Amino acid sequence: MALFSSLTPIFIAIICVLIGVIMKKTNGEKEKGDTKSKHPSRPWVDEDLKDGTDHPLEEEEGEEEWQGLEENVAHVPFSGERYSEAEMIKRSQTFYELLNKRRSVRFLSDEPVPREVIDNVIRTAGTSPSGAHTEPWTFVVVQDPYLKHKIREIVEEEEEINYKKRMGDRWVNDLKRLRTNWIKEYLDTAPYLILIFKQVYGRLPNGKKKTHYYNEISVSIACGILLAALQNAGLYTVTSTPLNCGPQLRVLLQRPANEKLLLLLPVGYPKKDATVPALTRKPLEDIMVVM
Repeated sequence: MALFSSLTPIFIAIICVLIGVIMKKTNGEKEKGDTKSKHPSRPWVDEDLKDGTDHPLEEEEGEEEWQGLEENVAHVPFSGERYSEAEMIKRSQTFYELLNKRRSVRFLSDEPVPREVIDNVIRTAGTSPSGAHTEPWTFVVVQDPYLKHKIREIVEEEEEINYKKRMGDRWVNDLKRLRTNWIKEYLDTAPYLILIFKQVYGRLPNGKKKTHYYNEISVSIACGILLAALQNAGLYTVTSTPLNCGPQLRVLLQRPANEKLLLLLPVGYPKKDATVPALTRKPLEDIMVVM
């Protein structure tokens, strides 16, 4: 009995140590799991460039609530163009040759461009397919010199930070061969700036939110069609995604909170002394797989 009494403190100490070890291991596994669930921080990621499709809307809508779309859309006979094989080959080759001349041009002239051309190329971009035909895009055309300069100030301020802090050495070094930096003179000189916003959600007549499915993919397709339309019209641009400028530009252009900046395109004619990097494109066998 005396021996048991003398050993009791030892047993208690051992039990306390075991409990401590178990609790520490459990907490460590929990913290490890929490760490795994978090995405690594990447300072160059722009929140505006994230697709909002996977984010559920407020509960105010309800899962099965009517989205405001017509329930019975009339279907009409479709009649498309049908070419001979020879004509198809010719047209596809001609269109390829046209778009193969497309280059990103950073030296743009201030020579005026007919406004009707801009209207037409944006109409063309608006023919793009979209998730459930929600057409989740807004094309903001800026021609006012004051606004263009304010846009340049915002972009250059953020781009300098991007180059010096956010983008990292690898990205900056990859851009050196293209001779790009945070100075964006073309934002002042180009006769038009087209800012493409994706609408991450819409609004129903009653003010509630409406889901815009695949909004980023839909708007990206529209941007591709816009680039092709500009090339077809003999106009040039450089695709610009100014990181972390979206909120400021959205406020400057008085756009609503549901619109996020996806792309900024300066549009015009190239300067007479404009230059572009001597780049080549991958051959067909490197970009196409036939199964």
